[in-house]
Amino acid sequence: MLLVLFLGVVIWGVGAFMGVDRRTRLGLLLVLFSVVLVVQLVLPFGHPLRQATGESPALWVILAGFVVLVLMYKKGLNWLRSKASTPVATPTKPELFSETELNRYARHIVLREVGGPGQKKLKEAKVLVIGAGGLGAPVLQYLAAAGVGTIGVIDDDVVDNANLQRQVIHRDADIDLPKVFSAERAMLAQNPFVTVRPYHRRLTEEISADLFGDYDLILDGTDNFATRYLVNETAVALGKPLVSGALSQWEGQVSVFDPARGAPCYRCIFDAAPAAELAPSCAEAGVIGPLPGVVGSMMALEAVKLITGAGEVLRGRMMIYDGLYGETRQITLKPRSDCPVCGRKDKADQT
Repeated sequence: MLLVLFLGVVIWGVGAFMGVDRRTRLGLLLVLFSVVLVVQLVLPFGHPLRQATGESPALWVILAGFVVLVLMYKKGLNWLRSKASTPVATPTKPELFSETELNRYARHIVLREVGGPGQKKLKEAKVLVIGAGGLGAPVLQYLAAAGVGTIGVIDDDVVDNANLQRQVIHRDADIDLPKVFSAERAMLAQNPFVTVRPYHRRLTEEISADLFGDYDLILDGTDNFATRYLVNETAVALGKPLVSGALSQWEGQVSVFDPARGAPCYRCIFDAAPAAELAPSCAEAGVIGPLPGVVGSMMALEAVKLITGAGEVLRGRMMIYDGLYGETRQITLKPRSDCPVCGRKDKADQT
């Protein structure tokens, strides 16, 4: 047995001295072990060669088992050390803005009142726009350009040739296309980093609460009092700020109705719809083309301020713009305790 061990030492030592790699030397030792095991099993007991190699195969099996255990222990120890030394990969939060977006919104980010946090709020905001017509067109365009993350738009109308004089989000090729899909296409063409949710349907009492519940802020650019009252009631019930705009001929107005934060609601100011002849539609009274762009841009600006917290929004105030004479004035608006919408709600909260 000593002879075999001596041969093993020679193979390992001489091989290392001659530069033979470790794997080859292990292979030679395995060959030596196999030869010895065959000698022990094949040759008869008492044979000189068998005696020279240990006489019994049991000793070699025990030795082989010991060597295997040592190698397994060493391999397991190395594996544990490698696991301990490998840093645990911590999941990284994906970047909120791509390089393209950072460059796109750079003029916002350098503004002290907006900055990176404000732009982050814009991207995380969800805004619903009622109407994709005259006021909705600039509102939707500027909200998309500003990087508002999710923009919903509801309208049941289709693009008509007569709309194109003022509803600049639509194109001649969009005639007869639902306005919400025409607007969606234009918004995504302008800014593919926003999500647009088009709802080609009429806003009704049955769907208003569920629809408004998905959004942080509501902008109303409709041109009829029934829808304005419905929008106002739903926004008040859900505590959502409402940016409201209206226009006729040369004049437009903008206000933020927000009873949840101390401002009046739309019904506080306009308790009842005026007679039809006193509030004609744009089709009946006409409207100068650029006016919706002016008023709609003001609405979009109020939305951006509401989302980012910049400046002071038009809560409790109404801005009136006279395009014919280039005049702007503001009037103060106060909540009414007897308002059938927010006044009753306040009383119910106090009981």
